[in-house]
Amino acid sequence: MAIISPSILSADFVNLERDMKLLKETGAPWAHVDVMDGIFVPNITIGIPVVAALRKCTDLVLDVHLMIDRPVRYVEDFVKAGADYVTIHVEADQPQNTLEALDKIHAMGAKTGIVLKPRTPVEAAIPYLEKCDMILVMTVEPGFGGQSFMADMMPKVSQLKEWMQDINPDCLIEVDGGVDLNTAPVCKEAGAQVLVSGSAYFKAADKPGFVRQLQAE
Repeated sequence: MAIISPSILSADFVNLERDMKLLKETGAPWAHVDVMDGIFVPNITIGIPVVAALRKCTDLVLDVHLMIDRPVRYVEDFVKAGADYVTIHVEADQPQNTLEALDKIHAMGAKTGIVLKPRTPVEAAIPYLEKCDMILVMTVEPGFGGQSFMADMMPKVSQLKEWMQDINPDCLIEVDGGVDLNTAPVCKEAGAQVLVSGSAYFKAADKPGFVRQLQAE
């Protein structure tokens, strides 16, 4: 059964506590938290204080996706704030700093992940595979919600799934961007186990039904 991680980027920020409670009521076990700095991506969203506030109002898994420049500087702070997973972009820093960031996340007791943008070749993940608890494949360009799903990213998902069966079989494969009732089956068929859904989830009239359909095998 797929893990559903609704992106709070599409939530009502005036009523975040309400929307976090709604996530749990509708059956979603995770919440995807998009952190953007206006440098790595052309948008600014939320930061460490909001993650800490979310942690106080929910026991859902906080799946924190750092779309920030040189994340090694901040990963420990996000774990302290309450992140359960911290995923960082391989494009955001030099490899040695990315490896250091993954080690810091693990040392703090959280789970690690790397992220690949659409134009980043799948081979860019190879140096980090043994250190990851999750790999996130972007199926839109990072920075803004509401974009269309890029089906041509599915071979990347399949390749990662194949590699991880031998290298790190417990590592999860996550997809983020344009996931809805039509695209979720494509993601799962390619090997994705965690589905991030923002606009489609928050616009769904029947959110519990939406979550159940995405979870279904």
